[in-house]
Amino acid sequence: MFTKKNLLLISLLSVAFLASAQKVVEPANTDPEWSKPYPSFQIVGNLYYVGTYELASYLIVTHQGNILINTGLAASAPMIKANIEALGFKLADIRILLNTQAHYDHMGAMAAIKKSTGAKMMVDEGDSGAVADGGRSDYSKDGSVSLFAPVKVDQILHNGDTIKLGGMQLVMLHHPGHTKGSCSFLFDVKDAKRSYRVLIANMPTIVTDKRFSDIPAYPNIAKDYAYTLNAMKNLSFDIWLASHASQFELESKHKPGSGYNPSAFMDREAYDAELKDLQEQYFKKVNGN
Repeated sequence: MFTKKNLLLISLLSVAFLASAQKVVEPANTDPEWSKPYPSFQIVGNLYYVGTYELASYLIVTHQGNILINTGLAASAPMIKANIEALGFKLADIRILLNTQAHYDHMGAMAAIKKSTGAKMMVDEGDSGAVADGGRSDYSKDGSVSLFAPVKVDQILHNGDTIKLGGMQLVMLHHPGHTKGSCSFLFDVKDAKRSYRVLIANMPTIVTDKRFSDIPAYPNIAKDYAYTLNAMKNLSFDIWLASHASQFELESKHKPGSGYNPSAFMDREAYDAELKDLQEQYFKKVNGN
């Protein structure tokens, strides 16, 4: 439901979107694995992987249209389309666009896909400004240029909001720190054998070399990281995935052509180990090491 605050914010974001329609400069020398092709496949039930070797994109298929989460780099748009079609689905059937963070490596092709499909862009409030201005307002950047094509925000999301489509219900979890509106998604899927609780996690990696106290554009960054790390430790799920394929060890868990195997992604131990490592990095950061 749209509140007066949300409608006002969306109106302001539309102005920001139009004002930011300027030169987009995606950083050069990106990791080649970010754009390396990877065959799409069925993860579990109606959830599919349609991203690249390293940048994860997820397709959730329903009888009322589909949901796409993340898009990778700008040049990855044709690859995502091809991956979706290889599964027997159509890009045009995407109705909702979501992201786990407003960085160019996950938002690069979002504007092109939105234009092609007419899908609604739904964004965590903390990242809504960065989505609308192409990342210029990201606290870790200098704001001189857009790093990805700005995307008009159609709906603002808050912690615990539910995205509904065709019987699917995705709960958005506000997990700030990496960006002001980084978020994860928790939802249930089914196959012929059972139901699975799935977490698409935005792992709270630290992206700045500066001390937290030296980031006036994000005064609550230390508190947000602490909140997110604690919140993520307490989540319950069967399967977990992430924004980057290497974070959940996609290459070792699924070999192209290996077939349907949801159990490969039921790996709580790896999730806890990843969070423990991030917690240690956070402690070093706040202690000035």
